[in-house]
Amino acid sequence: MQSPLTFPALHASHAGIWMATPDGEVRTVGKGEAVGRAAETPMVMLNAPLVAQRLGYADLSGLDVLELFAFVHPARFVVPTAKGLATVLGIKADAEDGVWSDQKVPHLLLAATQRLLATLADPAWPEREGAWDSAQALMRVRWPWANIVLRHLAKPEKPERWLFARLPEWEEAAPRTPPRVVTLDPDAVQTQLASLVGNGAETRQGQRDFAQAAARIFAPRARKGEPNMVLAEAGTGIGKTLGYLAPASLWARNADGAVWISTFTKALQRQLVREARRIYPDPETFKQKVVVRKGRENYLCLLNLEDALQGGFAGRAATLAHLVARWAAYTSDGDMIGGDLPGWLTTLFRRNGSTALTDRRGECIYAGCPHYKKCFIERAARASVQADIVIANHALMMVNAARGRDEVSRPTRIIFDEGHHLFDAADSMFAAALTGQETVELRRWVIGPEGKARGRRRGLAARLADVASYDEEGGLAIEMARIAAEALPGDGWLGRVAEGVPSGPVERLLHAIRTMVFARDESNLAESGYGLETELADPPPAVVDAVADTQVALEALARPLTLLGARLEAMIADPPEWLDGGARARVEGAMASLGWRIDTVRAWISMLARAVGPVDADFVDWLAIDRFEGRDMDIGMHRHWLDPMKPVAEIVLKPSHGVLATSATLRSGGDWANAEARTGAVHLDHAAEHFSATSPFDYAAQAEVLIVTDIKRGDMAALAGAYAALIGASGGGALGLFTAIRRLRSTYARIADRLARDGLPLYAQHIDPIDTGTLVDIFRDDPHASLLGTDALRDGVDVPGASLRLVVMEQVPWPRPDILHRARRLSYGGTDYDDRIIRAKLAQAFGRLIRSAGDKGHFVLLSSAVPSRLLTAFPAGTSIRRVTLEQAVAAIKSGLSPVTNIRQDDANTLQEGNPI
Repeated sequence: MQSPLTFPALHASHAGIWMATPDGEVRTVGKGEAVGRAAETPMVMLNAPLVAQRLGYADLSGLDVLELFAFVHPARFVVPTAKGLATVLGIKADAEDGVWSDQKVPHLLLAATQRLLATLADPAWPEREGAWDSAQALMRVRWPWANIVLRHLAKPEKPERWLFARLPEWEEAAPRTPPRVVTLDPDAVQTQLASLVGNGAETRQGQRDFAQAAARIFAPRARKGEPNMVLAEAGTGIGKTLGYLAPASLWARNADGAVWISTFTKALQRQLVREARRIYPDPETFKQKVVVRKGRENYLCLLNLEDALQGGFAGRAATLAHLVARWAAYTSDGDMIGGDLPGWLTTLFRRNGSTALTDRRGECIYAGCPHYKKCFIERAARASVQADIVIANHALMMVNAARGRDEVSRPTRIIFDEGHHLFDAADSMFAAALTGQETVELRRWVIGPEGKARGRRRGLAARLADVASYDEEGGLAIEMARIAAEALPGDGWLGRVAEGVPSGPVERLLHAIRTMVFARDESNLAESGYGLETELADPPPAVVDAVADTQVALEALARPLTLLGARLEAMIADPPEWLDGGARARVEGAMASLGWRIDTVRAWISMLARAVGPVDADFVDWLAIDRFEGRDMDIGMHRHWLDPMKPVAEIVLKPSHGVLATSATLRSGGDWANAEARTGAVHLDHAAEHFSATSPFDYAAQAEVLIVTDIKRGDMAALAGAYAALIGASGGGALGLFTAIRRLRSTYARIADRLARDGLPLYAQHIDPIDTGTLVDIFRDDPHASLLGTDALRDGVDVPGASLRLVVMEQVPWPRPDILHRARRLSYGGTDYDDRIIRAKLAQAFGRLIRSAGDKGHFVLLSSAVPSRLLTAFPAGTSIRRVTLEQAVAAIKSGLSPVTNIRQDDANTLQEGNPI
């Protein structure tokens, strides 16, 4: 059945291009020849979009070995590099250090392909079920690998179970009884901590103290609305994860209750899952006791997948859908974003359509879905009710609190890890935006697809046709809502607004906003591609008139939606005879999403009322044009809470019995008053307790901060040269952090080829067609690689060991002086407010460098003038020097050495006339 592979292999990096014949002969080729051969003959490649980018040939296609891996081993992790592929498949490199040189990568690709194809015939292949039918379906959508796979894959003797038959069904369980009132014994907490740390391991005193502090949130609260709240700043290396898991697991067991642990990054979620296995080492017990919860938009929607598999997707998107179906049969939780779906899979498909496979528009029909009993989202939601430990994220905690359907299962004991991000998460959740994109989405939800739109999306009338035929008043409300929604912007709105020919009241408002923003903008950034904004103050008559017309249009939509909601509630309360299970499910699903839409429209109406009325001191309102590379992307009106922790305190903190907010930088470079403000504790009647523990790391011996003073700001060539020199001096292992994507791209373009020729691969966020999580995986796996990125990498990178030994920041991370920041700056301390933000960012960036006791490295800040007051962002004892670039390169090459701490010598430095 098997046959030899007859296709060549192609590999391209910044150092050159190599091609291998099927018999393994490798030679160097130019871009022209590589593109020409690839256009003539299918070639085996690793990450075709990345190869296409390196060749400058966007239409490149071929046999991507990563797609074959995703078919053969769905839901299995692999770093999408030559080294990662070789490691997983057990292919050894010729070199002693296991490094695959560029010249040998084409040979590896051929060997990896043969290994994967051979697996198809292996009787012990664990992912065999469903492969034959999947390969047949992939052949019909013209997957390049399909014919080759089918030549190596034996037809099963009996029909295979289809995906939707394989997936297990969840079961309803009785409501969980309220947790018992228990008090944790301090000795029991320490015993639990010792058991989690492990036999023979020394429990650090800081960790012991932290665990005891965390245990205080599980004490019975004294009064309703006054949770036991603890703010705990625990330096890196304290071991706070096990420190709070010890009392949390002990309380969950003794009280038979659930503890929710909320994080900000996916990296910490994965770490928590690993650490929680220490509590429940038995896999089956672990599945029952620990549940990971995320927002609906993270999970695969089985109904959307079925639609895609049955013709809803075409071309390459259809191939992606079938590979996702392969994964869905073997996934542990159905999480497409941070779960076991390879992060690189969707990026292999340029216009992948992966977002259409999740419920990003809130269109779930709940029990009306034929796959409801197998739904990944519903399974996780039900499992979390019975779990002891629920691992969630800040965004989900806010959404559930604001829109939660089940008050009985509301979390009462909450641990916010990465608590310094609570403010930002709340700021996003409780904001409102009346924009073109938001109103278009609402129109589609009400009216359904218009014109040539494809897919299973249906408007209210189609979803609730049986309701309209039974209930005359409800049917009239649906029709009134449909008519009212026609006043909202439709397809092509952005072009009409830009051309000055808006259609309808909302588009006229957007046109008036656009005109006002361009007229009043003083940033002079209109041609540079950045977004523009202006205060919502003293609006011109055109805006005032458009606001009034838009209010009328939105009220006309809100009234029938509200009436429809009331009719649906009445129908559920007194069901007619025809309301069977399926119809009832559709009605309940419509009610759930209807409430969300009504709240949104009411928020817009409130914004408009205040747009031409008195100022509300609790909110900041402004008008903005979102732009990208000089093009308008969205236009609208925005509203944020001046202090978003006020609603958090009311709907998250006060209903809880115990809350822990912890982080290595919880005070964000300020004092405890700042921590209380950023976590919402300041709005509680009962004062929060404070705890702090410094890091056990020896920063004086492990790290050094170098402030490079001879790189002129704005000199892009000098900036790129500095990065190249620093990365070269460290031999890779560098994380470069930028405050602007434009400077990141310019630096990458200038130095990537140069570093690659020295054997130092460089990757970059916003440039390489690879998701951020996978970029970090690649960076972690190769100690010679370096990674450039923006804010997302300042917090989401956990790379202990030699793979990260240098952090470079291109400048002091000054806050962007936008309208929202200016308002908060005036309210919260002026320059001190700015300094707290900067110190927090510096501390978080520095925290990427030293993650374990054996780590060593340098933190470099490319800024000629760093105010001395900001240097307290770095841990006490850390050596800080002001040096030239040449001196910094020499210091990195020579490693760490005893140096003078600039914080102790500020006076001398200033006397020399050199600003710090």
